[in-house]
Amino acid sequence: MKTIDKIPTSKIGRTTELVKTGAKIGANYLKYYSKKAVNPTLDRSTLDEDNAADIYDGLKSLKGSALKVAQMLSMDKSLLPGAYVEKFSLAQFSVPPLSAPLVRKTFRKYQNAYPEDIYDSFSKDSVNAASIGQVHKATKDGKQLAVKIQYPGVADSISSDLALVKPIAIKMFNLKGEDSKRYFAEVEEKLLEETDYELEVKQSIEVTEACSHIPGLKFPSYYPELSSKRIITMDWMQGTHLSEFAKTDFNSKTGNKLGQTLWDFYMFQMHGLKAVHADPHPGNFLISEDNELIAIDFGCIKQVPEEFYQPYFELAVPEHINNPDTFKEKLKQLEILRPDDTDQEIEYFSALFHEMLSLFTKPFQEKTFDFSDESFWDEISSLSEKYSNDKELRKMNGNRGSKHFLYINRTFFGLYNLLHDLKATVNTHDYIKYLKEKGLKNHSALS
Repeated sequence: MKTIDKIPTSKIGRTTELVKTGAKIGANYLKYYSKKAVNPTLDRSTLDEDNAADIYDGLKSLKGSALKVAQMLSMDKSLLPGAYVEKFSLAQFSVPPLSAPLVRKTFRKYQNAYPEDIYDSFSKDSVNAASIGQVHKATKDGKQLAVKIQYPGVADSISSDLALVKPIAIKMFNLKGEDSKRYFAEVEEKLLEETDYELEVKQSIEVTEACSHIPGLKFPSYYPELSSKRIITMDWMQGTHLSEFAKTDFNSKTGNKLGQTLWDFYMFQMHGLKAVHADPHPGNFLISEDNELIAIDFGCIKQVPEEFYQPYFELAVPEHINNPDTFKEKLKQLEILRPDDTDQEIEYFSALFHEMLSLFTKPFQEKTFDFSDESFWDEISSLSEKYSNDKELRKMNGNRGSKHFLYINRTFFGLYNLLHDLKATVNTHDYIKYLKEKGLKNHSALS
């Protein structure tokens, strides 16, 4: 794969790259409509493929938060056409890496030494390259290590990147007024945290220690003395990325075992730690030769405050969802229904969220749930399409819900998709025994 010798870090440089991408997209549309004028039956598949390729090519040269957005979008298979999902999913662990000279320069800046001064051996070529950093293989004192290096300028460009994305997001999600700032502030805060590798090492050690008793789950050890603000050194973990494993001919017993481990891991965090690994994409999980689940990235940890946790999970209980007064009260607590809503807006959004939550919370309402059930995913896709084409919704104020929804919903959508890839049937209450082992109470209204 071709390497990158330089990443645009200034606002002007990054804006210029996005403008170039916009021009390519415009040309694609002109080409499409010219062909459609001749052939009215032409579908959008070629246009989607061309646009997805050009957008991805533009973002991968920028790296950082721009590429992270593509990675996040690729996790929700119901939101984008297949061509975009397929292309954007490359941002999870397969993008053009930094060249060897730029790696050395970056290492010298962050560690005040070259790689060969610290490790017994260090691969000049990266083994994985993603949105914020790339990984190299190294050895020291007989240990095989993975060394993650953050791309230059990523942390400094987050605010300006989001400013470029903001107008598009406002239009896509129908956000209005000053109130929308809280959502962008939440995204900016979490992205800045993801660029703080000292914080990531601290979080990684905490989560590893808290969840190490869950069977079938493995973590690397982390080495703070060999890490810094922009470098992380951890154990090298041998395994296959979950997305690649999902393409193999594994049996249902293996898929269920891995899925159960994944579910228990997430529910233990959510209900026991009230803090959760909020970046559940396939690039962050490996499958070992012994079919154990390996979690390798804890840069994005979302704290779940009590005032959000309680009403959020209470809305997963059928008797709460189906009691109109209780349901509306919980929607108010979660800032879905607003004090300035008209009667029409209250009724509209109550009906919308009742439909959405009745579907989305199905896994919690059954003791076992089959995530390979295509009817469940067909319902999600149909509901997404229904509201994306709803003209009434476009007239409403789109500033709906607590800022905490952004990463908690992202976590569950990502988790559901991973379990679907594994074709897993899981026991949804199994995690409770791991809470008890740690002396933690299960505060969820679901049990």
